[in-house]
Amino acid sequence: MKAVTFLLAAAISAAAGAALAADVNITVTGVEARGGQMLVSLQSRAQFMKPTGAAGNFAQAAAGTMVLTVKDVPPGDYAVTVLHDEDSNWSMARKPDGRPAEGYAMSGKPPAGRAPTFDEVKIAIPASGASLALAIAYPRP
Repeated sequence: MKAVTFLLAAAISAAAGAALAADVNITVTGVEARGGQMLVSLQSRAQFMKPTGAAGNFAQAAAGTMVLTVKDVPPGDYAVTVLHDEDSNWSMARKPDGRPAEGYAMSGKPPAGRAPTFDEVKIAIPASGASLALAIAYPRP
């Protein structure tokens, strides 16, 4: 998986056509008590695996189940990524072999052992918004 840098400060800005936009609620289960923050990013095909997202949000990490809301998301296909950014540096930490060193979750059906394609992880967000649940996975030593 390519390094994913979350520059959510810029991504949180209001999207054009907000009148046709709605909220997306992401319920994240299995959050471990590791400190840091939870980052969520919705990316279109053109933005996929790049440093910025179409929309995003962040919150202080709390063990258990968290609900992260991304407001005013225009309808369309998006890849949803959640990162437990334990060191609060706005990017995914990597192990020496390139594998993720922090917990993460993705929408759709990401494959094991390789970077996903947009088509494998995209979900359709209707004009009415959406709710989805993602279980966060933590790398083990």
